[in-house]
Amino acid sequence: MPAPDLVNTELTLTGRITTASNTTFLGSIGDVMVVYKPIAGESPLWDFPHGTLAHREVAAYLVSQAFGWDVVPRTWLRDGPMGEGMVQLWQEQDHAQSAVDLVATDRVPETGWKHVLEGRDENGRMVALIHEDSPALRRMAVFDIIVNNADRKGDHILAMTDGHRHGVDHGLTFHPAHKLRTVLWGWLGDALTSEERDGIDRVSEGLNGGLGRNLADLLSAEEIAALAARCARLRLAGRFPAPRGEMPAVPWPLF
Repeated sequence: MPAPDLVNTELTLTGRITTASNTTFLGSIGDVMVVYKPIAGESPLWDFPHGTLAHREVAAYLVSQAFGWDVVPRTWLRDGPMGEGMVQLWQEQDHAQSAVDLVATDRVPETGWKHVLEGRDENGRMVALIHEDSPALRRMAVFDIIVNNADRKGDHILAMTDGHRHGVDHGLTFHPAHKLRTVLWGWLGDALTSEERDGIDRVSEGLNGGLGRNLADLLSAEEIAALAARCARLRLAGRFPAPRGEMPAVPWPLF
């Protein structure tokens, strides 16, 4: 059976994700499962222009493609039962894996994990926020710096069975002001690898060509200029940055 036309074939709603802060549905296009976020269901925010989150999600996918790392599942704009919105291919994650976790401070693994911060849980016990130390998650951290992700929660990282890590929920990205809020701070100060530097270079080059033209339909000129500046700044620094500014360095809640 041929694959359905993902833009023009009818999108049928099959359920709703009630934990999402914006209206989010599960759906299907033929036999393809998708996530659908209509623009009409976006909640107003004080710091992002209203009605732009779906466009930012698609822009994040395009930048992910330019990196060549498949961080963001295929994402596109199309019409749906509640009007135009963002549609993304559904990913069946492996719930037996956790790329990010909260553990008791005396249970932090000695190898394979990065320690981010410590605090107390609702019962007053000391816990540590940790994430795995893997190339896939490092690539996601680089991606987040470049797109200025203001909301990289632990549950926005999908652990796939084959070891790949997908990032989802990229509506709060590409703000021209520094907004980086993430649980992935474990490589602070570490030098970028040659693969990571090459990925940044691909994005920078793309901004002068097809990527830049495609983003012009989704982001403002100021936002694209800030994206280019972040690429140049990170490439020059050559290492993972530290938190800066007055904004919290991690999102809340963490998951």
